[in-house]
Amino acid sequence: MREFDYQRAHDVSGAVALLGADPEARFLGGGTNLVDLMKTGVERPARLVDVHELPLDGIEATEDGGLRIGATVTNSDLAAHAEVRRRYPALAQAVLAGASGQLRNMATVGGNLLQRTRCGYFADVTRPCNKRLPGSGCPAIEGEHHNHAILGASSHCVATHPSDMGVALAAFDAVVTYETPDGPGTSPLADFYLPVGDTPHIETVLPPGALITGVTLPATPVAARSRYRKVRERASYAFAIGSVAAALDVRAGVVRDVRLAFGAVASRPWRAHAAERALTGAPADAATFAAAADAELAAAKPLPHNAYKVTLMRNLVVAVLSELTSELAAVAPEEATR
Repeated sequence: MREFDYQRAHDVSGAVALLGADPEARFLGGGTNLVDLMKTGVERPARLVDVHELPLDGIEATEDGGLRIGATVTNSDLAAHAEVRRRYPALAQAVLAGASGQLRNMATVGGNLLQRTRCGYFADVTRPCNKRLPGSGCPAIEGEHHNHAILGASSHCVATHPSDMGVALAAFDAVVTYETPDGPGTSPLADFYLPVGDTPHIETVLPPGALITGVTLPATPVAARSRYRKVRERASYAFAIGSVAAALDVRAGVVRDVRLAFGAVASRPWRAHAAERALTGAPADAATFAAAADAELAAAKPLPHNAYKVTLMRNLVVAVLSELTSELAAVAPEEATR
């Protein structure tokens, strides 16, 4: 590990100024990803600017009925918050599905959004990786790729984004707020992560030196009827091989509103717009759910060892939407027949 300086920031503007003064500095939140990458030599900052104690640890209601979540809110506090559990249950479920309790106690919302891929080639500094060393190649395409991308990848990178939380945030149209030396900025999460293209090392729209200050969730009534389901290779702490965040409103057997996002299938949380369009106004049954999944997955370009993800995601969409439909009918049968 490279030697580094450490400095604690006391306010947002001071944190941004510290990073702006040193292009080799990095912000340190919970450190659950950055410190690991420093140990392996993937990240080699000259200075760490600790932002963990900045006053960005609140969760509050917005005027339109949404929620504003500070960037230093821990994953544990986010998942336990009563309004998150009531208004956006899939978000609480997604957070609890990620990592261990000890890591959730340290990891922060801002850091979760910026965590790096867990592709083995990215983590191994002895191997080529376009995300780590632009232009060096992507050995995963011909090598180990069973848990890599089937959507939105390119010949330059097939790595996936590891966040569970980000999948639920994508389903609910979250907006990221940040601070730069030139002032504040915002980005819808849908635009926050850049397409892989030929520059996989440029992952987000954040300007250099920007600090994420929070995430805002708009009022989304359908989100109160939501679920997050994660499939992994072992029951204990593991990254997803596929996941779905879904919210559903069914009236008289017809889908009136739906939100759907996929995880572990692309370089970013994948909003399933084609599936949503296919579902809206259609019968709420397994055949419709399968057809909607097929509409989204028609764009999939799997590699030889990860083609199983197409079937897995199709089955996962059908299972989650069917469960939500059954729950809605059981809880409010009078609504289901209106």
